[in-house]
Amino acid sequence: MTAETEIQQSTGSCCSPAGSCHDTAADVQIGAVTTVYRVTGMTCGHCEGAVTAELTALPGVSSVKAVAATGEVTVVSAAPLAEDDVRAAVDEAGYELSGQA
Repeated sequence: MTAETEIQQSTGSCCSPAGSCHDTAADVQIGAVTTVYRVTGMTCGHCEGAVTAELTALPGVSSVKAVAATGEVTVVSAAPLAEDDVRAAVDEAGYELSGQA
Protein backbone atom coordinates (compact mmCIF):
# COMPACT_ATOMS: atom_id res chain seq x y z
CA MET A 1 0.00 0.00 0.00
CA THR A 2 1.20 3.50 -0.74
CA ALA A 3 1.08 6.31 1.81
CA GLU A 4 -1.69 7.96 -0.22
CA THR A 5 -3.79 4.78 -0.14
CA GLU A 6 -3.21 4.38 3.59
CA ILE A 7 -4.33 7.95 4.26
CA GLN A 8 -7.44 7.55 2.14
CA GLN A 9 -8.35 4.30 3.87
CA SER A 10 -7.75 5.67 7.34
CA THR A 11 -9.72 8.88 6.79
CA GLY A 12 -12.46 7.35 4.68
CA SER A 13 -14.11 8.81 1.65
CA CYS A 14 -17.04 11.16 1.23
CA CYS A 15 -18.41 8.94 -1.52
CA SER A 16 -20.58 5.96 -0.79
CA PRO A 17 -20.24 2.73 -2.77
CA ALA A 18 -23.28 3.87 -4.78
CA GLY A 19 -21.26 6.85 -6.01
CA SER A 20 -23.16 9.61 -4.25
CA CYS A 21 -21.00 12.25 -2.56
CA HIS A 22 -23.86 13.84 -0.67
CA ASP A 23 -26.54 12.74 1.70
CA THR A 24 -29.60 14.06 -0.13
CA ALA A 25 -31.47 14.56 3.13
CA ALA A 26 -28.66 16.83 4.36
CA ASP A 27 -28.73 18.84 1.12
CA VAL A 28 -32.43 19.73 1.49
CA GLN A 29 -33.16 22.96 3.30
CA ILE A 30 -35.81 22.47 5.94
CA GLY A 31 -38.64 24.97 5.51
CA ALA A 32 -37.26 26.35 2.24
CA VAL A 33 -39.63 27.48 -0.49
CA THR A 34 -38.89 26.53 -4.10
CA THR A 35 -40.59 28.58 -6.80
CA VAL A 36 -40.21 28.31 -10.57
CA TYR A 37 -40.65 31.49 -12.61
CA ARG A 38 -40.90 32.12 -16.33
CA VAL A 39 -38.48 34.76 -17.64
CA THR A 40 -38.53 35.93 -21.26
CA GLY A 41 -35.55 37.21 -23.18
CA MET A 42 -32.82 34.89 -21.86
CA THR A 43 -30.84 33.37 -24.73
CA CYS A 44 -27.46 32.32 -23.32
CA GLY A 45 -25.28 31.65 -20.31
CA HIS A 46 -24.60 35.36 -19.85
CA CYS A 47 -28.35 35.96 -19.58
CA GLU A 48 -28.64 33.16 -17.02
CA GLY A 49 -25.80 34.70 -15.01
CA ALA A 50 -27.35 38.17 -15.01
CA VAL A 51 -30.73 36.89 -13.81
CA THR A 52 -29.08 34.63 -11.24
CA ALA A 53 -26.97 37.47 -9.83
CA GLU A 54 -29.94 39.81 -9.39
CA LEU A 55 -32.21 37.19 -7.82
CA THR A 56 -29.46 35.89 -5.52
CA ALA A 57 -29.16 39.40 -4.08
CA LEU A 58 -32.76 39.29 -2.79
CA PRO A 59 -33.02 38.77 0.99
CA GLY A 60 -33.65 35.15 1.93
CA VAL A 61 -32.65 33.65 -1.43
CA SER A 62 -30.28 30.72 -1.04
CA SER A 63 -30.21 29.26 -4.55
CA VAL A 64 -31.06 30.29 -8.11
CA LYS A 65 -30.90 28.20 -11.28
CA ALA A 66 -31.75 29.96 -14.54
CA VAL A 67 -32.11 27.97 -17.77
CA ALA A 68 -32.20 30.08 -20.93
CA ALA A 69 -33.35 27.19 -23.13
CA THR A 70 -36.60 26.80 -21.19
CA GLY A 71 -36.96 30.33 -19.83
CA GLU A 72 -37.38 28.87 -16.36
CA VAL A 73 -35.71 30.17 -13.23
CA THR A 74 -35.89 28.11 -10.05
CA VAL A 75 -35.47 30.07 -6.84
CA VAL A 76 -35.03 28.57 -3.37
CA SER A 77 -35.70 30.98 -0.54
CA ALA A 78 -36.30 30.94 3.20
CA ALA A 79 -39.85 32.27 2.71
CA PRO A 80 -42.10 33.07 -0.26
CA LEU A 81 -40.84 36.10 -2.20
CA ALA A 82 -43.00 39.05 -3.15
CA GLU A 83 -43.58 38.86 -6.90
CA ASP A 84 -42.91 42.61 -7.20
CA ASP A 85 -39.41 42.05 -5.74
CA VAL A 86 -38.73 39.19 -8.15
CA ARG A 87 -40.04 41.25 -11.07
CA ALA A 88 -37.82 44.21 -10.10
CA ALA A 89 -34.73 41.96 -9.89
CA VAL A 90 -35.45 40.37 -13.27
CA ASP A 91 -36.09 43.81 -14.80
CA GLU A 92 -32.79 45.05 -13.36
CA ALA A 93 -31.06 42.16 -15.14
CA GLY A 94 -32.69 43.30 -18.40
CA TYR A 95 -35.35 40.60 -18.79
CA GLU A 96 -39.07 40.22 -18.23
CA LEU A 97 -40.82 38.15 -15.59
CA SER A 98 -43.85 36.40 -17.10
CA GLY A 99 -44.97 34.96 -13.75
CA GLN A 100 -44.72 31.60 -12.07
CA ALA A 101 -44.27 28.52 -14.24
